[in-house]
Amino acid sequence: MSTKELILQEIDSAPEEFSSEVLDLIRALKLVKNSDVNEATLLSQDILAKDWSTPEEDAAWKDL
Repeated sequence: MSTKELILQEIDSAPEEFSSEVLDLIRALKLVKNSDVNEATLLSQDILAKDWSTPEEDAAWKDL
């Protein structure tokens, strides 16, 4: 049985009053995961710009 199936099984057997808490937890986990990706992207921009913001790179990409 997959992890997702196990989670769904637990949700189905949990009391109804847990539903909103489970939903909040899932949303919070997704938000944290997305924030990590966005933060890594933002942190890498300055480093990548040093390599990408050059006349050679501009010439290589000018026709696209």
